[in-house]
Order: sequence, then C-alpha cells, then structure tokens
Amino acid sequence: MSSHDEADSWNIDVINDHEDSQPATPTTELPRVVAAQAQAQAPIISSCNDKIRPLLDVIDRLRLLMVMKEGIQLPTIVVVGDQSSGKSSVLESLAGVNLPRSQGICTRVPLIIRLQNHACPRPMVHFEYKGKIVPTEESHIATAINIATDEVAGRDKSICNSPITLVVKKDGVPDLTMVDLPGITRVPVHGQPENIHEQIRDIIMQYITPKESIILNVLSATVDFSTCESIRMSLQVDKTGERTLAVVTKADKAPEGLLDRITANDVNIGLGYVCVRNRVGDESQEEARKEEARLFETNTHLSGIDKSMVGVPVLAQKLVQVQANIIAKCLPEIVKKISAKLDANVSELEKMPNAFSSIAEATQTLIRIIGEVKESLKKFLWRGEFDEYPDDNTKLGTARLVEMLDKFSDDLCNCEESNLAKDFLAEEIKVLEDVRGIRLPNFLPHEAFLRILQRKIERISHLPVKFAENAWDYIDDVVMSVFTRHSEMYYLLKVCTKRAAHKLVQKRREQSINRVKEIVQMEKLTGYTCNPDYMTKWMNLMSQQDYFISQVNTGPNTKQPPSRVVLQGIGETEIEHLRQHKNVLLLQQAFGLKMRMCVYWKIFKMRLVDSMALHLQYSLHNLVNNDMEEIVKELMGADGHGIERMTMESPIIAAKRAKLEKSIELLKESKDSVAKVMDRFAGYDY
Repeated sequence: MSSHDEADSWNIDVINDHEDSQPATPTTELPRVVAAQAQAQAPIISSCNDKIRPLLDVIDRLRLLMVMKEGIQLPTIVVVGDQSSGKSSVLESLAGVNLPRSQGICTRVPLIIRLQNHACPRPMVHFEYKGKIVPTEESHIATAINIATDEVAGRDKSICNSPITLVVKKDGVPDLTMVDLPGITRVPVHGQPENIHEQIRDIIMQYITPKESIILNVLSATVDFSTCESIRMSLQVDKTGERTLAVVTKADKAPEGLLDRITANDVNIGLGYVCVRNRVGDESQEEARKEEARLFETNTHLSGIDKSMVGVPVLAQKLVQVQANIIAKCLPEIVKKISAKLDANVSELEKMPNAFSSIAEATQTLIRIIGEVKESLKKFLWRGEFDEYPDDNTKLGTARLVEMLDKFSDDLCNCEESNLAKDFLAEEIKVLEDVRGIRLPNFLPHEAFLRILQRKIERISHLPVKFAENAWDYIDDVVMSVFTRHSEMYYLLKVCTKRAAHKLVQKRREQSINRVKEIVQMEKLTGYTCNPDYMTKWMNLMSQQDYFISQVNTGPNTKQPPSRVVLQGIGETEIEHLRQHKNVLLLQQAFGLKMRMCVYWKIFKMRLVDSMALHLQYSLHNLVNNDMEEIVKELMGADGHGIERMTMESPIIAAKRAKLEKSIELLKESKDSVAKVMDRFAGYDY
C-alpha cells in the first residue's frame, strides 16, 4: 500500500469509528474494507473538516495572537508522561513525522504541534518561535527542532518555558493541536540543574491546571500506572478524571494483564484508554500501523480489548472529537472573557493621563485645573460642603477642623496645668519666697504672678503647636487629594501641580506654626485682660480666704484637724502640707496669687483657643483665595519653560498606553475571529 493510500485508510478509519463505533474489521477482510472506505472517504472527511478545522483554526489564531497573555485560557490538548514513556512515538504516529530521539530529555521546551489535514502534493512544514517563521522540510523536522530548542533554551540540557510551534500541513493527518511537554525525570544528568524535576513539574502544572486543558497522559504498559508521576500530577488538577485521556504505549512489551488494568481503571481516567504499539527501529509509519493492527488482532492477551480502545487511528479520532467538544464548550466563555478584558482595557485606556498637543493647551488646562481646585477647596475647607466626596468622611473639611479645635480645647482643659487643686499653693509660696524684697509687707509683687504664668504657659506650649501641625497635615492631605482628582487625566501636570501645591502648603504650614509660637510668646510677656469677669470672679474666690486660713491654722489641740477643704471654683484641696507655714501673711499672699491665676488661666485658655481658630481661618482664606497663583508661577519656572516640559509624556505612561492599545487591538481581532466561527457553527452539535 502506498503512503497516500495508507493516509486515506487512516482518515476513513477515524471517521467510521466516529460514525458507528463498530469494532475494527478482522485482518482477513482488510482488502474489501479498504476499498469500501476509499469509495466513501472524500465527502465524509470534508464534512468532518468543515466542522472541526475552523474551530481549531480560531483557537490556533488566538494562540498566535498570544491571547493567553491576557489571562484567557485556551482549550489545549496537553501531552504529559514520565521520561521514556513513549510520548515521542505517540506524537510521531499522530503527526506522521520523525521527532528528536536521544537518551535523557528530548523535549526541553513546550512544543506546540499543529496538524492540519491538507490535500497538498507534498507536506508543508514550518516552525514559529521568537516572533519568526522558519520553513523546513519534512525530513529535517527533528534537526530543526533541536536547532530551535538550542536557540530558545540554550545549548546545555536545561529547560525553558518559551514554546516552539511546529506546523505540519499534510494529507492524511488528523486536525489536531497538541502541546508536548518535557518528560518527567527525577534524577538530573550532567549539565542539568539539580532542581530539574521541580522545573519540569512547574511547567506541566501550569499547562494542565486550567479547566480548559485536556490531559493526554502517556503511560507505558511496562510500569504500574499508579506509580507514574504524570498520573499523580493529573489527579491533583483533575480529581474526577473528566478531562484526562490515557494512551498506553508499548502494549507489545507487556501484553499480559493489560485488559484487566485498563478495565479496572484504578487511576480514574475519565475519557478512557487507548492502547497502541510503538514504532520499532527503522519501521516506516505505514509498517508500524500494519504491525499494530496485526498485534491487537492476533495477540492472545490483546485481542480481547475492545477495538474502540486500540490503535493510533482510534486515538486520533478520539483526540479530534475531544478537541472539538472542548473547543465548542469553551468558546462562549472565551468570548465572554475576551469581551470583559476588552472592556476593562478600553476603560483603563480612557482613564489614562492625556498628553498635551501644545503649550497653549497645557497652559489652558493648568489654569482650568487651578480654578477647579480653588472651588473644591472653598467647599471643603471654608463652606463645609462635601458633595464632591459624599461617601468619604476624610473629606469633611470644616467639620474635621472643628474636631481638631475641640480636641485642642479639651487637651488644654485636661492638662496638668488646669488642675487647680493639685499641690495647692505650693508653687505660689515658693515663688513668693524667691522674689522677696525690701518692700511693704502686704505688697504682692507682679514678678511672682508673671513667673508662675510663664512656667504654666511654657508647659502647655506644645499643645497649640501640635494642633497647628495636625491641622496643616490634614489641609495638605485635602489639597493633594483635590489636585489629584482634578489633574488625574494629565500625568505630568498632576505630578508637577501636586509637587508645587505641597511645597506651597508646607511653606504656609511653617509660617502658621511660627505664628502660633509668636502668639504663645506674647502670652508669656505679661498678664493682661480687659474681660470684666476677671475682677468679679477673683473677688468671689477671695471671699473664701478667711475660711481657708482658719482651716489651715486649726490648733494642734483639735482632735481631728481637717486635711482637706472644699473651695468654690477650685474643688477639694489638700491643706495638710500648708500647716508647716506659720506666716499667715505669706499664706494670704499665696492664696491671693492663686486666685488671680485661677481666673486668669481660664481667660487665657479661651483666648488661646479663639486665637488658634481665627488664625487658622485666616490662613485658609489666604491659601485658597490668594496663594494658588503661586503654583502657576512655580510651574512656569524661572526660565519660563516649565509648561513646555509638561507637554512631554512620561516613558512609563507612554509604554503603558502603547501596551493597552496593542492589547485592545489584539482582543478586538480575537473577538471578531471567535464570533465569526460561532455564528457559522451555531447549529452544530458536537
């Protein structure tokens, strides 16, 4: 039988098995059957290819477009097996070509084998890798694979995850696309990395994990299936076995018990088994197929296996059908994923920063953005409106500033200096003793009051500074957020304006903090108030002086002298420590000094909080209404070319824009390709 006739016989065997699932014809009837098949061959192959080839073409097209880089998985037949399991022989039989053979790892990169049944006078073969197409002759395929592998993975024995595609257009081959992966090995040979097993495992798991992958598990009949590493891997990702097909090689080497092993299916192969005989020595493909048919017809142990489970032609037919089923099943979901990814990329591209076409456009945009920012800041920080950020509590502007002011007021009221009863009169007595001088005995020196006041103010001076720092930190956050929002579409302008705005805010922040420190220093210089409550409240407090002195000077004969006394406006105070002071005049002066400080301290605290509020409002008013123009000056630069520099797009942004545009173009082409096939075959049932 000629090569062409054998190829014809291959295809018709596949179709007949697909049509009626009848067992293979006994050897004695082969001549009559071949003649009948040759007569019926052409229209059946045409019908089958009319359905399957376009589906396979569109998947191959998507793979060529590298749509998988967009996170979209494609239906793929993945060929896995332990080293020396016979993978290469199976692929050779399916493709009708010779693949590399040697000791150790032959396949060092994923090899995508794309077979196309093509009625051409001579086979057309080419390779696709690293962005180029390399034609070759059928007789040179093995050599060409080695050359391509060395170019992709290097000349040593290491492996690589960059695929090589072998396209074979040949009369009589099944329409299939398969990915052949490196055989699983556990022991590295010379020149291989120590973790070669882990590297191979990672590549295999990457390809077989997606639910769109069909796993073609190549098992040698000479080994226990359950010990095969490839079986353990496939069971990890396909526990039910619903997407795993097993091909058992070397059936002639271990025929005894093979029927029982595949019937028992202890390793959970959901798509079934196909037993084949490997090509031996220098056998041609035609001779190998004849010997295979003879083996399964005549061998005592193998002849009992159902004819729908033996032979390379049956394997080809099953793969074609499984491939068509998974493609038809996955196409709607692929279209959905492509559409979703396309929509997401279009949306992201629309949100990309715009590039300016001229200096005038950049200037106009800058002025517009500054105006929008000023209006937003007036809303947030002046008028208390937050309609631009209704769900963001961090942008409540005036309410947040009031919270900070209230906390500052509470901190002043709750600090140690506002505890009027603590160590009552102790500091006043010491200061009066320190400032004693030659003067009238009932004269209260102003230096004593001022010294106590300065000490108290110094001890709380960090609170107004801390309030100003916190307020300006918040103002800076709001300004940065507002500038980001209004300049989001212009990357360089956003970066430049935010930098200039931050510089402006930090400048005003420093000025504000210095002003707060000045206010604190002014309060330390002298004690003064025109508040009429000062004298009234002081006199009310002083009305308790005689009672207080009498309680302190309670005689020693008293059974239980009081240790505490309650004073209006002060609260309960300890007095035991004051009995050591026998100088009544000193106690009276200390009491008068304390009462003056108590009244004045309350006035001081209110005045300080009011000053902080007024200063903050004044600073915000200037920042929003008067200072924003400084940003324009800052961006223009001393040389006047600042705006011009903003018309240049960042290389990172430009690269991202180009990547998105390329991705969108790819996805659109992918979507159109799939849609055409789905429209054409919407009524087909696979």
